[in-house]
Amino acid sequence: MSSAENDGAPGFAMPEPTAEHRWLERFVGTWTMTGHDGGGSWVETIRSIGGLWIIAEGEGEMAGCGRHTTVMTIGFDPARGRFVGTFLGSMMTHLWVYEGVLDGDRLVLDTVGPDMSSSGGLKRFQDIIELMPDGSRRLTSLIETDDGSWKTFMEAAYSRA
Repeated sequence: MSSAENDGAPGFAMPEPTAEHRWLERFVGTWTMTGHDGGGSWVETIRSIGGLWIIAEGEGEMAGCGRHTTVMTIGFDPARGRFVGTFLGSMMTHLWVYEGVLDGDRLVLDTVGPDMSSSGGLKRFQDIIELMPDGSRRLTSLIETDDGSWKTFMEAAYSRA
């Protein structure tokens, strides 16, 4: 590889996208979201970063919460054999750090974040992003309960704009 091809970094080879990276490319585009409560309006634009990462920038009204912006990054780390990423929003101070696996057309992302109950502390969460056969997608967010089971606290359906 010439230095022009690798930005002059000696011995640096650009990674080739894997099947997992190509799976993420299916998200690229503009999406509209409908929440489970039917409130608010949301638009999310997803773009590719070098064919290895996606960045999803969302903006809109959330029922009862006003106007907000979110940013999600997701990529695949071949060395770890896991999807990795982050999520942040203008309505929170916590940076959510993801690690997950692909199960068919369902990406299961594990993370840890603030307990939403009055007890405070940290809890385990999962965000499950599913590509549907009709080209839409669904997000399901779960929290681990005290007995170790998972409880859904948010669902959203996305369709291409």
